Amino acid sequence: MSTAFLQVLLSLAAGIGLIVLLTVKFRVHAFFALFLACFVVGLGVQLPFADIITAMKEGFGSILKSLGFVIMLGTTLGVILEHTGATRVMAAAILRFVGEKNVTAAMGITGFIVGLPIFCDSGYIVLSGLNKSVARRSGASILVMSVSLASGLYAVHCLVPPHPGATAAAGIIGVDIGRLILTGGLVAIPAVIAGCWWASFMGKKIPVKEVEEAETEDIDIPDIPVWRAFLPILVPIVLIGLGTFGNMLRGLEIFHVLGDPVIALFIGVLLSIRSFRTATMSRLVAEAAEKAGSILVIIGAGGAFGAVLATTNIGSHVNDAIHLGNLGVIFPFLLAALLKTAQGSSSVAVITAASIVFPLLPALGLDSDMGRLLCMLALGGGSMTVSHANDSYFWVISKFSGLEMQPMLRVFVVSTLLMGLTTLVMVYALSWFLL
Repeated sequence: MSTAFLQVLLSLAAGIGLIVLLTVKFRVHAFFALFLACFVVGLGVQLPFADIITAMKEGFGSILKSLGFVIMLGTTLGVILEHTGATRVMAAAILRFVGEKNVTAAMGITGFIVGLPIFCDSGYIVLSGLNKSVARRSGASILVMSVSLASGLYAVHCLVPPHPGATAAAGIIGVDIGRLILTGGLVAIPAVIAGCWWASFMGKKIPVKEVEEAETEDIDIPDIPVWRAFLPILVPIVLIGLGTFGNMLRGLEIFHVLGDPVIALFIGVLLSIRSFRTATMSRLVAEAAEKAGSILVIIGAGGAFGAVLATTNIGSHVNDAIHLGNLGVIFPFLLAALLKTAQGSSSVAVITAASIVFPLLPALGLDSDMGRLLCMLALGGGSMTVSHANDSYFWVISKFSGLEMQPMLRVFVVSTLLMGLTTLVMVYALSWFLL
Protein backbone atom coordinates (compact mmCIF):
# COMPACT_ATOMS: atom_id res chain seq x y z
CA MET A 1 0.00 0.00 0.00
CA SER A 2 1.51 3.35 -1.07
CA THR A 3 0.79 6.34 1.12
CA ALA A 4 2.11 9.85 0.66
CA PHE A 5 4.82 10.88 3.10
CA LEU A 6 2.86 13.95 4.18
CA GLN A 7 -0.14 11.80 5.02
CA VAL A 8 1.99 9.45 7.12
CA LEU A 9 3.66 12.39 8.88
CA LEU A 10 0.37 14.12 9.67
CA SER A 11 -1.14 10.86 10.96
CA LEU A 12 1.86 10.25 13.21
CA ALA A 13 1.74 13.84 14.49
CA ALA A 14 -1.99 13.44 15.22
CA GLY A 15 -1.33 10.20 17.12
CA ILE A 16 1.45 11.73 19.23
CA GLY A 17 -0.64 14.86 19.82
CA LEU A 18 -3.52 12.73 21.05
CA ILE A 19 -1.25 10.88 23.49
CA VAL A 20 0.06 14.15 24.92
CA LEU A 21 -3.39 15.74 25.09
CA LEU A 22 -5.07 12.81 26.81
CA THR A 23 -2.31 12.10 29.33
CA VAL A 24 -1.48 15.72 30.23
CA LYS A 25 -4.74 17.66 30.00
CA PHE A 26 -7.35 14.99 30.68
CA ARG A 27 -5.20 12.69 32.87
CA VAL A 28 -6.27 9.64 30.86
CA HIS A 29 -4.34 6.44 31.64
CA ALA A 30 -1.50 5.95 29.16
CA PHE A 31 -2.93 2.59 28.04
CA PHE A 32 -6.07 4.19 26.64
CA ALA A 33 -4.12 7.07 25.11
CA LEU A 34 -1.85 4.66 23.23
CA PHE A 35 -4.82 2.44 22.36
CA LEU A 36 -6.71 5.31 20.73
CA ALA A 37 -3.55 6.60 19.02
CA CYS A 38 -3.29 3.26 17.19
CA PHE A 39 -6.60 3.97 15.47
CA VAL A 40 -5.76 7.61 14.74
CA VAL A 41 -2.54 6.63 12.96
CA GLY A 42 -3.97 3.53 11.29
CA LEU A 43 -7.09 5.20 9.95
CA GLY A 44 -5.06 8.28 9.04
CA VAL A 45 -3.00 6.25 6.57
CA GLN A 46 -6.13 4.43 5.35
CA LEU A 47 -5.37 1.02 6.85
CA PRO A 48 -8.41 -1.28 6.91
CA PHE A 49 -9.98 -1.44 10.36
CA ALA A 50 -9.44 -5.21 10.55
CA ASP A 51 -5.73 -4.80 9.76
CA ILE A 52 -5.37 -2.25 12.54
CA ILE A 53 -6.92 -4.63 15.06
CA THR A 54 -4.73 -7.50 13.88
CA ALA A 55 -1.55 -5.43 14.13
CA MET A 56 -2.51 -4.21 17.60
CA LYS A 57 -3.14 -7.74 18.87
CA GLU A 58 0.13 -9.04 17.46
CA GLY A 59 2.13 -6.11 18.84
CA PHE A 60 0.50 -6.34 22.26
CA GLY A 61 1.10 -10.08 22.56
CA SER A 62 4.63 -10.00 21.20
CA ILE A 63 5.91 -7.40 23.65
CA LEU A 64 4.30 -9.05 26.68
CA LYS A 65 5.61 -12.46 25.65
CA SER A 66 9.19 -11.22 25.86
CA LEU A 67 8.92 -8.84 28.81
CA GLY A 68 6.07 -9.92 31.07
CA PHE A 69 8.11 -12.10 33.42
CA VAL A 70 10.94 -9.57 33.66
CA ILE A 71 8.58 -6.76 34.68
CA MET A 72 6.67 -8.92 37.16
CA LEU A 73 9.76 -10.36 38.85
CA GLY A 74 11.57 -7.01 38.91
CA THR A 75 8.57 -5.34 40.50
CA THR A 76 8.27 -8.12 43.08
CA LEU A 77 11.95 -7.79 44.00
CA GLY A 78 11.57 -4.05 44.51
CA VAL A 79 8.43 -4.43 46.67
CA ILE A 80 10.06 -7.02 48.94
CA LEU A 81 13.29 -5.02 49.38
CA GLU A 82 11.24 -1.95 50.22
CA HIS A 83 9.08 -3.85 52.75
CA THR A 84 11.99 -5.54 54.54
CA GLY A 85 13.94 -2.33 54.93
CA ALA A 86 16.89 -3.73 52.95
CA THR A 87 17.00 -0.49 50.97
CA ARG A 88 17.60 1.51 54.16
CA VAL A 89 20.31 -0.93 55.23
CA MET A 90 22.07 -0.48 51.90
CA ALA A 91 21.80 3.30 52.14
CA ALA A 92 23.20 3.38 55.67
CA ALA A 93 26.09 1.09 54.66
CA ILE A 94 26.98 3.33 51.71
CA LEU A 95 26.94 6.41 53.94
CA ARG A 96 29.27 4.72 56.43
CA PHE A 97 31.63 3.63 53.66
CA VAL A 98 31.78 6.96 51.81
CA GLY A 99 31.60 9.09 54.96
CA GLU A 100 29.35 11.98 55.85
CA LYS A 101 31.97 14.44 54.65
CA ASN A 102 31.10 13.30 51.13
CA VAL A 103 27.33 13.22 51.55
CA THR A 104 26.59 14.42 48.02
CA ALA A 105 28.47 11.51 46.49
CA ALA A 106 27.04 9.15 49.10
CA MET A 107 23.45 10.03 48.25
CA GLY A 108 24.13 9.75 44.52
CA ILE A 109 25.65 6.28 44.99
CA THR A 110 22.78 5.31 47.28
CA GLY A 111 20.23 6.35 44.68
CA PHE A 112 22.12 4.48 41.94
CA ILE A 113 22.30 1.16 43.83
CA VAL A 114 18.92 1.25 45.56
CA GLY A 115 17.32 2.40 42.31
CA LEU A 116 18.36 -0.71 40.39
CA PRO A 117 15.37 -2.77 41.56
CA ILE A 118 13.03 0.00 42.77
CA PHE A 119 11.14 2.64 40.80
CA CYS A 120 12.57 6.13 41.29
CA ASP A 121 9.49 7.61 42.96
CA SER A 122 9.11 4.69 45.39
CA GLY A 123 12.83 4.70 46.12
CA TYR A 124 12.81 8.40 46.89
CA ILE A 125 9.88 8.08 49.26
CA VAL A 126 11.55 5.17 51.08
CA LEU A 127 14.87 7.01 51.46
CA SER A 128 13.55 10.52 52.10
CA GLY A 129 13.65 10.07 55.88
CA LEU A 130 17.29 8.94 55.80
CA ASN A 131 18.10 11.81 53.44
CA LYS A 132 16.69 14.40 55.87
CA SER A 133 18.40 12.78 58.84
CA VAL A 134 21.82 12.85 57.16
CA ALA A 135 21.28 16.44 56.00
CA ARG A 136 20.56 17.50 59.58
CA ARG A 137 23.54 15.66 61.07
CA SER A 138 26.03 16.76 58.44
CA GLY A 139 24.78 20.32 58.04
CA ALA A 140 24.51 19.85 54.27
CA SER A 141 21.85 21.64 52.24
CA ILE A 142 18.68 19.58 51.92
CA LEU A 143 18.45 20.84 48.32
CA VAL A 144 21.88 19.43 47.44
CA MET A 145 21.15 16.15 49.20
CA SER A 146 17.72 15.71 47.65
CA VAL A 147 18.78 16.38 44.06
CA SER A 148 21.82 14.10 44.44
CA LEU A 149 19.65 11.24 45.70
CA ALA A 150 17.05 11.93 43.01
CA SER A 151 19.72 11.91 40.28
CA GLY A 152 21.01 8.48 41.25
CA LEU A 153 17.52 7.00 41.29
CA TYR A 154 16.50 8.73 38.05
CA ALA A 155 19.46 7.65 35.91
CA VAL A 156 18.99 3.92 36.44
CA HIS A 157 15.20 4.28 36.19
CA CYS A 158 15.56 5.63 32.64
CA LEU A 159 18.40 3.40 31.42
CA VAL A 160 18.39 0.03 33.19
CA PRO A 161 15.89 -2.86 33.13
CA PRO A 162 13.79 -4.13 34.84
CA HIS A 163 12.46 -0.57 34.99
CA PRO A 164 9.40 -0.50 32.74
CA GLY A 165 10.35 2.14 30.18
CA ALA A 166 13.81 0.76 29.45
CA THR A 167 12.53 -2.82 29.44
CA ALA A 168 9.62 -2.10 27.10
CA ALA A 169 11.69 -0.01 24.69
CA ALA A 170 14.34 -2.75 24.60
CA GLY A 171 11.64 -5.25 23.64
CA ILE A 172 10.32 -3.00 20.88
CA ILE A 173 13.78 -2.18 19.48
CA GLY A 174 15.02 -5.76 19.88
CA VAL A 175 17.85 -5.28 22.37
CA ASP A 176 19.17 -8.06 24.60
CA ILE A 177 17.98 -7.29 28.15
CA GLY A 178 21.09 -8.68 29.84
CA ARG A 179 23.44 -6.62 27.71
CA LEU A 180 21.34 -3.51 28.30
CA ILE A 181 21.46 -3.98 32.09
CA LEU A 182 25.26 -4.02 32.01
CA THR A 183 25.87 -1.23 29.51
CA GLY A 184 22.97 0.88 30.78
CA GLY A 185 24.40 0.71 34.28
CA LEU A 186 27.81 1.87 33.04
CA VAL A 187 26.38 4.73 30.96
CA ALA A 188 24.24 5.80 33.92
CA ILE A 189 27.33 6.47 36.06
CA PRO A 190 28.48 9.65 34.26
CA ALA A 191 24.85 10.82 34.16
CA VAL A 192 24.65 10.51 37.95
CA ILE A 193 27.96 12.34 38.31
CA ALA A 194 26.62 15.20 36.17
CA GLY A 195 23.44 15.43 38.25
CA CYS A 196 25.32 15.38 41.56
CA TRP A 197 27.83 17.94 40.32
CA TRP A 198 25.11 20.41 39.40
CA ALA A 199 23.33 19.76 42.70
CA SER A 200 26.52 20.55 44.61
CA PHE A 201 27.52 23.51 42.42
CA MET A 202 24.19 25.34 42.20
CA GLY A 203 22.41 23.93 45.26
CA LYS A 204 24.89 25.53 47.65
CA LYS A 205 24.15 28.95 46.14
CA ILE A 206 20.40 28.80 46.74
CA PRO A 207 19.23 29.23 50.33
CA VAL A 208 16.35 27.01 51.39
CA LYS A 209 14.47 26.94 54.65
CA GLU A 210 15.88 24.65 57.31
CA VAL A 211 14.21 21.28 57.65
CA GLU A 212 12.24 21.23 60.85
CA GLU A 213 13.53 19.00 63.63
CA ALA A 214 10.26 17.07 63.82
CA GLU A 215 10.63 16.10 60.18
CA THR A 216 14.15 14.69 60.53
CA GLU A 217 13.95 12.12 63.27
CA ASP A 218 16.36 9.26 62.74
CA ILE A 219 14.66 6.45 60.92
CA ASP A 220 14.77 2.87 62.03
CA ILE A 221 17.41 0.72 60.30
CA PRO A 222 16.38 -2.95 60.31
CA ASP A 223 18.75 -5.48 61.85
CA ILE A 224 19.75 -7.11 58.56
CA PRO A 225 23.37 -8.01 57.73
CA VAL A 226 24.68 -5.67 55.05
CA TRP A 227 25.79 -8.51 52.79
CA ARG A 228 22.33 -10.00 52.89
CA ALA A 229 20.71 -6.68 51.99
CA PHE A 230 22.92 -6.32 48.90
CA LEU A 231 22.75 -9.97 47.84
CA PRO A 232 19.37 -9.88 45.99
CA ILE A 233 20.70 -7.09 43.76
CA LEU A 234 24.30 -8.18 43.23
CA VAL A 235 23.64 -11.86 42.48
CA PRO A 236 21.27 -11.23 39.54
CA ILE A 237 23.65 -8.63 38.07
CA VAL A 238 26.60 -11.04 38.32
CA LEU A 239 24.56 -13.88 36.81
CA ILE A 240 23.37 -11.70 33.94
CA GLY A 241 26.93 -10.58 33.32
CA LEU A 242 28.20 -14.15 33.25
CA GLY A 243 25.24 -15.16 31.10
CA THR A 244 26.16 -12.58 28.47
CA PHE A 245 29.53 -14.26 27.95
CA GLY A 246 28.79 -17.78 29.24
CA ASN A 247 27.95 -19.21 25.83
CA MET A 248 31.31 -17.99 24.50
CA LEU A 249 33.47 -19.65 27.15
CA ARG A 250 33.92 -23.37 27.56
CA GLY A 251 32.64 -24.66 30.89
CA LEU A 252 30.43 -21.64 31.57
CA GLU A 253 27.44 -22.64 29.46
CA ILE A 254 25.38 -23.12 32.63
CA PHE A 255 25.51 -19.36 33.19
CA HIS A 256 23.80 -18.83 29.85
CA VAL A 257 20.76 -20.35 31.55
CA LEU A 258 21.22 -18.85 35.01
CA GLY A 259 22.04 -15.49 33.43
CA ASP A 260 18.74 -15.25 31.60
CA PRO A 261 17.12 -12.12 33.12
CA VAL A 262 14.00 -14.09 34.08
CA ILE A 263 15.96 -16.74 36.00
CA ALA A 264 18.40 -14.22 37.48
CA LEU A 265 15.60 -11.98 38.77
CA PHE A 266 13.73 -14.98 40.19
CA ILE A 267 16.87 -15.96 42.10
CA GLY A 268 17.05 -12.37 43.37
CA VAL A 269 13.43 -12.59 44.57
CA LEU A 270 14.20 -15.84 46.45
CA LEU A 271 17.26 -14.28 48.07
CA SER A 272 15.24 -11.24 49.17
CA ILE A 273 12.65 -13.27 51.05
CA ARG A 274 12.97 -13.35 54.81
CA SER A 275 10.94 -15.52 57.18
CA PHE A 276 7.63 -13.93 56.26
CA ARG A 277 4.32 -15.23 57.42
CA THR A 278 2.11 -16.59 54.66
CA ALA A 279 -0.26 -13.65 54.99
CA THR A 280 2.59 -11.15 54.62
CA MET A 281 4.01 -12.83 51.54
CA SER A 282 0.56 -13.06 49.99
CA ARG A 283 0.02 -9.32 50.52
CA LEU A 284 3.41 -8.37 49.05
CA VAL A 285 2.95 -10.57 46.00
CA ALA A 286 -0.52 -9.12 45.47
CA GLU A 287 0.90 -5.58 45.74
CA ALA A 288 3.63 -6.41 43.23
CA ALA A 289 1.09 -7.94 40.84
CA GLU A 290 -1.06 -4.80 40.98
CA LYS A 291 1.91 -2.52 40.30
CA ALA A 292 3.20 -4.73 37.49
CA GLY A 293 -0.25 -5.05 35.95
CA SER A 294 -0.58 -1.31 35.48
CA ILE A 295 2.86 -1.21 33.90
CA LEU A 296 2.28 -4.21 31.64
CA VAL A 297 -0.85 -2.82 30.02
CA ILE A 298 1.04 0.38 29.11
CA ILE A 299 3.91 -1.67 27.70
CA GLY A 300 1.48 -3.83 25.73
CA ALA A 301 -0.24 -0.75 24.32
CA GLY A 302 3.16 0.62 23.33
CA GLY A 303 3.87 -2.62 21.47
CA ALA A 304 0.50 -2.32 19.72
CA PHE A 305 1.25 1.27 18.71
CA GLY A 306 4.63 0.21 17.33
CA ALA A 307 3.05 -2.62 15.34
CA VAL A 308 0.57 -0.23 13.73
CA LEU A 309 3.40 2.17 12.85
CA ALA A 310 5.33 -0.68 11.27
CA THR A 311 2.42 -1.44 8.91
CA THR A 312 2.54 2.14 7.55
CA ASN A 313 6.10 1.63 6.19
CA ILE A 314 7.04 4.85 7.91
CA GLY A 315 10.73 3.97 7.72
CA SER A 316 10.88 3.94 3.93
CA HIS A 317 8.74 7.09 3.69
CA VAL A 318 10.91 9.08 6.08
CA ASN A 319 14.14 7.80 4.52
CA ASP A 320 12.96 8.83 1.05
CA ALA A 321 12.05 12.33 2.26
CA ILE A 322 14.80 12.98 4.81
CA HIS A 323 18.28 11.46 4.93
CA LEU A 324 18.53 10.26 8.54
CA GLY A 325 21.86 8.50 8.27
CA ASN A 326 23.81 11.53 9.50
CA LEU A 327 21.69 11.84 12.65
CA GLY A 328 22.31 8.36 14.03
CA VAL A 329 21.75 8.21 17.81
CA ILE A 330 20.87 11.92 17.95
CA PHE A 331 17.44 11.38 16.39
CA PRO A 332 16.10 8.87 18.97
CA PHE A 333 17.46 11.05 21.77
CA LEU A 334 15.71 14.19 20.48
CA LEU A 335 12.45 12.36 19.84
CA ALA A 336 12.34 10.85 23.35
CA ALA A 337 13.33 14.21 24.89
CA LEU A 338 10.54 15.99 23.02
CA LEU A 339 7.95 13.47 24.19
CA LYS A 340 9.29 13.48 27.76
CA THR A 341 9.24 17.27 28.04
CA ALA A 342 5.77 17.47 26.51
CA GLN A 343 3.91 14.89 28.58
CA GLY A 344 6.05 14.17 31.66
CA SER A 345 6.28 10.39 31.90
CA SER A 346 9.67 8.88 31.09
CA SER A 347 8.11 5.46 30.51
CA VAL A 348 5.46 6.70 28.07
CA ALA A 349 8.05 8.86 26.30
CA VAL A 350 10.58 6.08 25.73
CA ILE A 351 7.93 3.49 24.75
CA THR A 352 6.31 5.85 22.24
CA ALA A 353 9.67 6.98 20.86
CA ALA A 354 10.88 3.37 20.51
CA SER A 355 7.73 2.51 18.54
CA ILE A 356 8.43 5.37 16.14
CA VAL A 357 12.17 4.74 15.83
CA PHE A 358 12.01 0.98 15.28
CA PRO A 359 11.00 1.18 11.58
CA LEU A 360 13.65 3.88 11.06
CA LEU A 361 16.61 1.83 12.33
CA PRO A 362 17.97 0.98 8.84
CA ALA A 363 17.72 4.62 7.75
CA LEU A 364 19.52 5.72 10.91
CA GLY A 365 22.30 3.20 10.39
CA LEU A 366 21.40 1.46 13.64
CA ASP A 367 20.00 -1.81 12.32
CA SER A 368 22.58 -4.07 13.98
CA ASP A 369 22.93 -5.58 17.45
CA MET A 370 25.27 -2.82 18.59
CA GLY A 371 23.30 -0.13 16.78
CA ARG A 372 20.08 -1.18 18.52
CA LEU A 373 21.82 -1.12 21.89
CA LEU A 374 23.15 2.39 21.30
CA CYS A 375 19.73 3.49 20.04
CA MET A 376 18.16 2.18 23.25
CA LEU A 377 20.69 4.07 25.39
CA ALA A 378 19.98 7.24 23.42
CA LEU A 379 16.25 6.76 23.95
CA GLY A 380 16.86 6.32 27.69
CA GLY A 381 18.92 9.51 27.80
CA GLY A 382 16.17 11.36 25.98
CA SER A 383 13.57 10.09 28.43
CA MET A 384 15.50 11.89 31.22
CA THR A 385 15.31 15.23 29.40
CA VAL A 386 13.75 17.03 31.16
CA SER A 387 11.78 16.37 34.33
CA HIS A 388 9.71 19.39 35.30
CA ALA A 389 6.29 20.30 36.69
CA ASN A 390 4.32 17.84 34.52
CA ASP A 391 6.32 14.88 35.91
CA SER A 392 5.04 13.15 39.05
CA TYR A 393 8.65 12.47 40.15
CA PHE A 394 9.24 16.24 40.30
CA TRP A 395 6.45 16.59 42.86
CA VAL A 396 7.53 13.54 44.86
CA ILE A 397 10.94 15.15 45.40
CA SER A 398 9.41 18.54 46.19
CA LYS A 399 6.84 17.17 48.64
CA PHE A 400 9.03 14.72 50.54
CA SER A 401 11.97 17.15 50.78
CA GLY A 402 9.96 20.26 51.62
CA LEU A 403 11.38 22.14 48.62
CA GLU A 404 9.57 24.98 46.86
CA MET A 405 9.11 25.36 43.11
CA GLN A 406 11.89 27.88 42.40
CA PRO A 407 14.84 25.86 43.77
CA MET A 408 13.45 22.73 42.14
CA LEU A 409 13.36 24.45 38.76
CA ARG A 410 16.85 25.91 39.11
CA VAL A 411 18.54 22.78 40.41
CA PHE A 412 16.61 19.58 39.76
CA VAL A 413 15.23 20.47 36.31
CA VAL A 414 18.64 21.65 35.09
CA SER A 415 20.27 18.53 36.55
CA THR A 416 17.98 16.30 34.47
CA LEU A 417 18.93 18.29 31.37
CA LEU A 418 22.63 17.82 32.10
CA MET A 419 22.10 14.12 32.84
CA GLY A 420 20.36 13.61 29.50
CA LEU A 421 23.00 15.52 27.54
CA THR A 422 25.79 13.65 29.32
CA THR A 423 24.16 10.36 28.33
CA LEU A 424 23.90 11.54 24.71
CA VAL A 425 27.59 12.50 24.66
CA MET A 426 28.56 9.09 26.06
CA VAL A 427 26.40 7.23 23.53
CA TYR A 428 27.61 9.37 20.63
CA ALA A 429 31.22 8.72 21.62
CA LEU A 430 30.55 4.98 21.84
CA SER A 431 28.94 5.03 18.39
CA TRP A 432 32.21 6.25 16.86
CA PHE A 433 34.05 3.21 18.20
CA LEU A 434 31.37 0.52 17.98
CA LEU A 435 29.56 1.24 14.70
